[in-house]
Amino acid sequence: MTEPGEVRASDAEREAVVEQLRVASVDGRLTLAELTDRTEAAYTATTQAELAMLTQDLPAAGVAAPVAGPERKKRRWFVGVMGDSKRRGTWRIDQELGAVAVMGDVLLDLREAEVRTDRVEILAVSVMGDVKIIVPDGVYVDLDGMAVMGDKKVNVMQAPPGMNVPVVRVQAYAVMGDVKVIGDSQVQPLQRGFAAWREHWRRLHGDDWREIGRQVREEGRELRRQLREDHRRLGL
Repeated sequence: MTEPGEVRASDAEREAVVEQLRVASVDGRLTLAELTDRTEAAYTATTQAELAMLTQDLPAAGVAAPVAGPERKKRRWFVGVMGDSKRRGTWRIDQELGAVAVMGDVLLDLREAEVRTDRVEILAVSVMGDVKIIVPDGVYVDLDGMAVMGDKKVNVMQAPPGMNVPVVRVQAYAVMGDVKVIGDSQVQPLQRGFAAWREHWRRLHGDDWREIGRQVREEGRELRRQLREDHRRLGL
C-alpha cells in the first residue's frame, strides 16, 4: 500500500508545477535564483509531496500571468566609462537591459533579481573593459555576438536540454575587452535558503519518515500478534 505523500509524480504534473513557478516569477513572487532552484527541484521530484512543497507558499495554479501590452519599456542601461557600474542584490527586471563598459567594468548580478519578463534580454558592449553577468547555475544562457581582440564566454552549469528553465539571452560585442556570463559556482554563492530547506525536507520526509513508518508497522504487527495469542489463551 502506498504511503500518504509517496504517490509518484508524472511528467505532466512536473511541467504544470514548472509553469506555476514561471507565472509566480513574472508576478514578482520569486527571484531568479529561487525560480531556478525550484524549477530544478520540480524536474527531479519523484513524488507528488515533493512537488506540493515547491508551490505551497504560492497562489494556486489556474490564474494566468498578466499579458504585457504592446508598448515595451525602453532598455535600462548600466554604463561604466573609466569607472565601475554594479547592480546586485534585490532589484526588478521588467525590461531589456544594456551594459556598456569603456575602459571600465560593469557587473550585473541577476541572482536575486525579480524577473518580471519571460526571459532576460541583455545587450553587452565592452571596449577595453569588462562586462560580467552573474546568473544562477541551472539557467539556460544564449550568448551571441562577436569579439575582436577580446573574449566572450559562458561559464555556467546549465540544465540538461528539454527542461523549461529560465532563459538569459546576451548579445555581446567585445573590442579589446571581455563579456562573461558566469554561474553561482564561479563566485561567492548566495545563501540559498530554499535549497537548504529542500535538503532538510528530504532528510525529514525521506529516510527519517520511512524509518518511523517501518517502526510503526512493526509495532502494529507485534501488537496484533499479542492480541491473537491472548484470544487463543482465553478461548475467544
